[in-house]
Amino acid sequence: MWLLVLALLVLRRGRVERTITWAAVTIAISMTLNIDAVYLALDAAAGGSNVVTLVADLALMTGVFLLGRGVMKAADHPPRAVRIALSRVVFGAAVFSASIAFFLIERGATTTNFMLDLGQQPAAAVYSMIHFTYYAVVLGAMAVVASEQVRVSHGILALPPALLVAGCGFGISLTIDIIVMDLAHLAGNTGLMSTAAVFYGPLYLLTFLLLCSGFAGQPFARAVRTRRRERTTRELAARLAPVWQAASDVHPGISRNAEAVFDADDPETLLHRQVVEIRDAMIDTRVAFAVRGADLQSLEDAERHLVGESATPATSTRVRQ
Repeated sequence: MWLLVLALLVLRRGRVERTITWAAVTIAISMTLNIDAVYLALDAAAGGSNVVTLVADLALMTGVFLLGRGVMKAADHPPRAVRIALSRVVFGAAVFSASIAFFLIERGATTTNFMLDLGQQPAAAVYSMIHFTYYAVVLGAMAVVASEQVRVSHGILALPPALLVAGCGFGISLTIDIIVMDLAHLAGNTGLMSTAAVFYGPLYLLTFLLLCSGFAGQPFARAVRTRRRERTTRELAARLAPVWQAASDVHPGISRNAEAVFDADDPETLLHRQVVEIRDAMIDTRVAFAVRGADLQSLEDAERHLVGESATPATSTRVRQ
């Protein structure tokens, strides 16, 4: 989780939206608090009553809430059910209910096996089930949003949301498994509890691996696509350079005007200016200028590239007019 935090700080630097990064930080803090040596030291300082369990669990709940909110912000029009599931009201209700249940538990001395040692208490079972029911609700809402992102994304950009969908699926399975263990422990059915415990480790690992990969993969995928687009833009600009020069000779455009605002160092700006000035020369009846063969194909490729890879023939035609 701390590696994910580092990756997000590097890959998302300069971005105003920090919800996902803060989510990763709070979840990393929660997991750090659950390291036995850290937990024992902090809980001893807090009076040895397992109160650090509540701090760690609420940090995880906050992180999951922020993750859900971050994913929802990426959607244009999330369904009403998703907005409700990821609302502050539902989060606040879950935090309040879990806190009340926690203080009803007879917690005894510090233990690093909180639910194993105390899970036979109804309050402890309710405490755990409140947390994991909330996680399942948030993960379900995230899966809905991420599924829509998979549908509308193309190429490498579809991989991160697909990983999120898979991670949410395993996460929901993990919450169901834990709730089964809670109920089995409460009922004294150790056989069922042991059977469910077999699935806990793999589900936990797959959930965090896939969710971390999905969130870290989003800025990485965008960076890769940006670099690919810039490379393609430069290649197209180089292919059009001779045609642009010929067009400018017979029909000078603003690129020849020293007072015009024109940033030739920006590949997108340069390619757009090339296309515009070549087309201007082609349609101006006062000059004789035509583009044919491979040069015309390069021009059309540049037009399609500027309007996006998914541009339709009709869209490309409108751009050329």
